[in-house]
Amino acid sequence: MTEKSRLRRTISRWADSTDQEVRDLRKTHAEQGYQQIGEAPDRERVRLRGTLQTVTLRPRGGVPALEAEITDGTGMLTIVWLGRRRITGIAPGRSMSVEGRIGPQGGQRILFNPRYELIP
Repeated sequence: MTEKSRLRRTISRWADSTDQEVRDLRKTHAEQGYQQIGEAPDRERVRLRGTLQTVTLRPRGGVPALEAEITDGTGMLTIVWLGRRRITGIAPGRSMSVEGRIGPQGGQRILFNPRYELIP
């Protein structure tokens, strides 16, 4: 077996696992009453469900801010809690629902200080 064919198989397996992960996220977070992140409108009240991918402390304008990225397999959204250094239960891999208004800022879609509920 050549090195090229091994590399192709490895890349193919990696791509298939990523696609499966996206399909699993879509199925897990598809629930009545919630919008999909990829289709949620800006500047309107939205209810979303997803899984946290990253959680970072990133000050904004001298104020502490906890920043997280959430995905449901249809898109990614940044959530920012201003004035918070940490929130118990907010960690990568955690599922949650959020409610608020998405605002575009610097080419990014951001949801500031949303109402949220952790999903067991």
